[in-house]
Amino acid sequence: MTAEAGAHATLRAVTRTYPGARPVHALGPIDLDLMRGEFFSVVGPSGCGKSTLLDVLAGLSEPTSGEITFEGKPVRGVPDGIGVVFQEDASFPWLSVRDNVAFGLRRMGTDPAEITRRVDYAIGFMGLKDFAHSYPAQLSGGMRQRVCIARTLVLQPRLILLDEPFGALDQQTRLLMGDELLRLWRETSATVLLITHALDEAAMLSDRVGVMSARPGVFIDLVQTNWPRDRDSRIVAEAEFGAVTGRLWGSLRAESMKAIGRAG
Repeated sequence: MTAEAGAHATLRAVTRTYPGARPVHALGPIDLDLMRGEFFSVVGPSGCGKSTLLDVLAGLSEPTSGEITFEGKPVRGVPDGIGVVFQEDASFPWLSVRDNVAFGLRRMGTDPAEITRRVDYAIGFMGLKDFAHSYPAQLSGGMRQRVCIARTLVLQPRLILLDEPFGALDQQTRLLMGDELLRLWRETSATVLLITHALDEAAMLSDRVGVMSARPGVFIDLVQTNWPRDRDSRIVAEAEFGAVTGRLWGSLRAESMKAIGRAG
């Protein structure tokens, strides 16, 4: 946590039900204080409402009930200061890496000199300098995700929401991308919320991990990792790492079995 720690975003009694002939109660009620500058991950069984939680926090959809605030203000639509990175490759195939990263700033009418400054920084920070004029089809999956993260980084969000951003990558690449994500978190001092299915990824990256129940998703455990802020993927070799992942699985196993039984 940063020295100025405090509630950056809050959810109070938040629920989400999808309407229809047979309404689906997907989420909640959820209560959460997302602390300023922390790295918070959410794990849970498939279909438990993890992505729904991210959507309502981002202002991409409205909760059915409850209240969400960001920096003390109610969330109504997507607030300024929140950036979102999804699992799907959201890069534009007809644009170069540089133009992909600059896209949002150009739409906002940002001064060209400021665009150049921010894009140069983000491309360098994400290790894309040698590929600035390449196109997404010429890049690996991991590099395309770097482009998507860089495109969010240039907007200078204070809260970064990530929905399974490395889900399509192999295990080794996920760990290395996790190192890059931790470096980004430390550099920007942003608050980060990560949705993931990978318990080791959640354990390695996070200050806290929220474990969700089967649908309708609620938090059944909040795990404090107590890692140092300057951690990286080498922490997976520590004995304490196994204890954290063991607790996560201990909380999650029965809920995952419920979800599998429901799907069957």
